[in-house]
Amino acid sequence: MKKLLIKNGTIIDVESGLSFLGTIEVEGNKIKRVIGESDVLPEGIESIDAKGKYIIPGLIDMHCHINERFAPHFVASGVTTIRNTAGNVLLLKKLIDKPDDAPTPRIYASDRMIDGTPGQWGSTSYGNLVTDDPEEARKEVRRQVEVGAKFVKLYGWIKRDVMAAAVDEAKKFNLEVAIDLANSKDLTALDAAELGVTWFEHASGFAHAIYKGWNLFVDKEEEWSHIDWENPDQEKIKEFCKKMLAYNVKLCPTMVVLDQPMKYPDFWSPKNIVIESASKINYMMDYWKEHTEIIDILKSSSAKINNFTKAVAKIYYDMGGTVVAGSDTPAFVYTYPGMALHRELELFVEIGFTELEALQAATVNAAKSINLHEIGSIKEGKIADLVILNNNPLENIKHTQDIEFIVKGGKVYNQQEILDTVPSEEEVNKSMQDFIEKWEAVNVN
Repeated sequence: MKKLLIKNGTIIDVESGLSFLGTIEVEGNKIKRVIGESDVLPEGIESIDAKGKYIIPGLIDMHCHINERFAPHFVASGVTTIRNTAGNVLLLKKLIDKPDDAPTPRIYASDRMIDGTPGQWGSTSYGNLVTDDPEEARKEVRRQVEVGAKFVKLYGWIKRDVMAAAVDEAKKFNLEVAIDLANSKDLTALDAAELGVTWFEHASGFAHAIYKGWNLFVDKEEEWSHIDWENPDQEKIKEFCKKMLAYNVKLCPTMVVLDQPMKYPDFWSPKNIVIESASKINYMMDYWKEHTEIIDILKSSSAKINNFTKAVAKIYYDMGGTVVAGSDTPAFVYTYPGMALHRELELFVEIGFTELEALQAATVNAAKSINLHEIGSIKEGKIADLVILNNNPLENIKHTQDIEFIVKGGKVYNQQEILDTVPSEEEVNKSMQDFIEKWEAVNVN
């Protein structure tokens, strides 16, 4: 079994917030032990010297939509695990089945989203089920269990009775249910929480509940002109968060997905090799450019909930709620795979989280929130997912972007080595076409 020593680095314990000089001994894909500065090191083991470096656990992006084309970009960014919030488990099977030390992230995935008619993302396909039939929703949950979905994702136009059926069926298999209510016209976060939904993506549905009758599509906006979206009502948010705490719901605010269009054309885009590589992915760049053509619409809708979402995230966390970090890559504009999570961490700090709290939202707290107990911190017996940084992220969260090495499942990589594994668009397109043909051959829906 392969062994490795990562010597003389400053190890950051994300649970306690303490930092100390030490060595991490890796055996196979696991951390065998964490050795103190004064302890005797074993001899005859391959080692890398991390003197002057800072070691954190591999990061976790708790909301994204991955595919083979840009999967390596996550790991090159230090993101070793992702939570895929809607897609298709069978389409991701190649990535899901990769070994621990592969230069692609481990994936905690839902299957296709369950939405109501007419379907925000079109009619039923491999990526979504559109139905107003509760029994069809139950059947879909059972199918998702069979293919290995780790949780169930609902979408904003789902009907109340369909939501109730899907949640009830998911509970039979101990699966959590997540929902995106951003574009809901009828249901609110409180409706969903009362029915047993656990996860609220984008902290969505909160504004719908606080301002009953409001949604992003209201015809008479003047009726809601009294709402100061720039300066959200803190007391109203606290009052509502207290209700949601009673249901122990979890939030993934994905602030970066609103921040990027709000800042356009001066959006966040630091110069580094990961972003340079991602910018060569033609279909993704074309997708983002298409959205810049409607940037005024995106700015208008984002402005209504941007500061509100930030206020909800901070208040809910301060009240003891679970708030984790996600990017919604590749949504809207320039949510660079892997790197967008670093911008999300910056936003956590900008709204009042400490550097440690921001780091916890993408490591230990993220792992605990979905019961992935083998990742998220640097402890004996944990999977050896590590990021070796050149500067201290507890002094400045931007230092999470200054990466020297990534250790994935016990294997050491530099960023370029990972980016060298990025598949061509032709390879990915062929893989995608093969999947669609197989899917359509055996699925009516």
